[in-house]
Amino acid sequence: MSASLKGSNSSKFQVSEFVLLGFPGIHSWQHWLSLPMALLYLSAIGANILILITICQDPALQQPMYYFLGILSVVDMGLATTIMPKILAIFWFDAKVISLPECFAQIYAIHCFVGMESGIFLCMAFDRYVAICHPLRYPSIVTNALILKAALFMVLRNALFVIPVPVLAAQRNYCSKNEIEHCLCSNLGVTSLACDDKRSNSICQLVLAWVGMGSDLSLIILSYTLILRSVLRLNSAEAASKALSTCGSHLILIFFFYTVIVVISVTHLAETKATLIPVLLNVLHNIIPPSLNPMVYALRTKELRAGFQKVFHLRLQKKFRH
Repeated sequence: MSASLKGSNSSKFQVSEFVLLGFPGIHSWQHWLSLPMALLYLSAIGANILILITICQDPALQQPMYYFLGILSVVDMGLATTIMPKILAIFWFDAKVISLPECFAQIYAIHCFVGMESGIFLCMAFDRYVAICHPLRYPSIVTNALILKAALFMVLRNALFVIPVPVLAAQRNYCSKNEIEHCLCSNLGVTSLACDDKRSNSICQLVLAWVGMGSDLSLIILSYTLILRSVLRLNSAEAASKALSTCGSHLILIFFFYTVIVVISVTHLAETKATLIPVLLNVLHNIIPPSLNPMVYALRTKELRAGFQKVFHLRLQKKFRH
């Protein structure tokens, strides 16, 4: 009787916090990774702020393609800030403890921002499709009103679409282990600690990922297939080269973004024990795109480079006048 009661009490026990151990297998020296990660985070924030300032101050950049890039910069900063302060706190101050509400909030924010980034990539692909395949109709199709509606739709879609993920995770019974072999609260990493059935969480996350980002990726592939077909029909080699150059920067970022998501999903589907590579990929997937996006666009977009020069020139002029 007493043994039965004891078992019943332990099954009802809920842990009150999780402990983020960091990268599996390298706990003793993982703090050395803090410097490159801090530099990546600072470069992501600085470069995206610079892009926003440049787009706001240069009238030549106040057009749909750069508005979408500005929205992407805001999403990138949100994604990086969702995870990096906590990761750096773990490395620098050994602040490994995270409360359950904070952990579930991080799960929600990560899924929300990743979904928004996928949606913005789709908007940018549509923008390039109309610009290259229907250039004469571009001003009447891609208007400021359309950009605003698309941005609001992507925010609302992902803000509402991912709610079931943290809600289902919060309903699990965490009765024994509370140590997570990760630097952040990933849904499947957290629910792997649950004592009850967590299949609903795994199914929910995979369905949302493939329905949401899977549909985005399908439409992006369709857009660039149509763009490529249209470009190959161009008689002007210069026009074709310019079109491919503009789309090339998008495709580099899109390839990295979705490839890592597929790798992480397959790893979780295989239900392998937490190892360094998948965990590292998961972290890098949330910090490399925000720091890489501005560099790729700055290096490959002539108008944006010219905008940077104008902004710096104006700043220097004001400085010397004072």
